[in-house]
Amino acid sequence: MSVVATQRVDGDGRTRVSLSELIALRARAVRVRVSPMQSRVARSGQQSSRLHGRGMDYAESRVYQAGDDVRRLDWRLTARSGKLHTKLFQEDREGCLLILLDTHDSMHFGTRVRFKSVQAARAAASAAWYASRAGERVGIMAFGAVEHLLRPQAGARGALSICGALSDWDASHEPNNAETNGSEPLSAALTRAGRLLHGASRVLVISDGISCDDASRQRLIDLHRRASVNVLVVADALELALAPPGRYPMEHAGERSDVVLHSDRQRSDFQQVLGAGPARLSGLAKSLGLRCSNIDTTVDAFDAVTTLLRATGPSR
Repeated sequence: MSVVATQRVDGDGRTRVSLSELIALRARAVRVRVSPMQSRVARSGQQSSRLHGRGMDYAESRVYQAGDDVRRLDWRLTARSGKLHTKLFQEDREGCLLILLDTHDSMHFGTRVRFKSVQAARAAASAAWYASRAGERVGIMAFGAVEHLLRPQAGARGALSICGALSDWDASHEPNNAETNGSEPLSAALTRAGRLLHGASRVLVISDGISCDDASRQRLIDLHRRASVNVLVVADALELALAPPGRYPMEHAGERSDVVLHSDRQRSDFQQVLGAGPARLSGLAKSLGLRCSNIDTTVDAFDAVTTLLRATGPSR
């Protein structure tokens, strides 16, 4: 049964993920012009390929030619025809995108339009629809409050599975519950991703950067050696720019309080503290030469994601 066929209450698209909204993004992807991400290169000619194992699919057999690898002889066809035949293979160049989604408590925050968690889910769904439209397999790994992996799948089925998972993960979130919400640093998530790439040709990290630790730098370097790494920093407007002067009601751990921001110093200090995570991750990605984009919770996530992925291409 498809994950989207189960009974669930649809979110409001502001503080909770709306599954119907994520599925509706498919129509956007259909209208976008994409470059095919899958190419299959036939291994033919005077000498058959010496490559073996994963990523190689049988294409056809032909009469043996001088220089062919004798290890690739097609013994069954040779026996039937009475002539030596060689197996030819084609290399599977199908692209694969692995999405790393931050689900820490810090993502469940927002002062404009929607929570960062909702915007991140919209970005992840957009990436899934766009990549599947381009012929890629798509998988997703959640880290933080939720630690789960959906292995890469192709086509609409893969994108639908991701949409369903995004809705389920968000609905199961219990804020400020130390027993259920993890504090996995970004470096640990990147290490896990490195072990779970499963042939992924590129990776999309979606995070607000608050979980970004010192070890993340080396982990990003290690991951980028094996795949093209893209970073999408999702932040609230107050994390990216100075707040207008005023009094701001805030709620944390069930307690409400007012943050008073009148002077320029107060506003600047508040923005630096609140925006430290996004600034750290964005700065790290750019220092490593990774493609990176910052979005707040008010913009069109689909356009931001497709622009980021379109610029990358199928491989490094």
